Amino acid sequence: MRIKKLNDGAERVFAVVFQSGEDPMAGLTEMARQREFNASSFTGIGAFRRAVLGFFDLDRSDYHRIPVEEQCEVVSLTGNIALVDGAPSLHIHATLGRRDGSAVVGHLLEAEVRPTLELILTELPACMARRRDPATGLPLLAPSNLGD
Repeated sequence: MRIKKLNDGAERVFAVVFQSGEDPMAGLTEMARQREFNASSFTGIGAFRRAVLGFFDLDRSDYHRIPVEEQCEVVSLTGNIALVDGAPSLHIHATLGRRDGSAVVGHLLEAEVRPTLELILTELPACMARRRDPATGLPLLAPSNLGD
């Protein structure tokens, strides 16, 4: 993973580029830990060798896993980083394009980059925290972070 700071103002902006074989979820989590991100958002494009997306099943309070075991285009990737119990937590959605032009969408659970994944990440001058929602088990943004 290569990182370049693009802006160092109130909202720091980074270009984050992953290379073949890298795990973007592990890389983003480590970057957030090292740089002590409390609130960030990002978008990205690129390609994966394989990925697992998820669709949250409210009845089971768990993700239905959607494996993508083929080279695919990352048509759109968007997400944020907030704190859960003081540690960075990723929330990422992806649209992946298959060779035949079809798309698969969902929450990004796993991925392996090939050949690249290019993100623009903005660190926000605030703190966002998530708390486990008792009804779903999901770590949701805490109401106290959202204001009126």
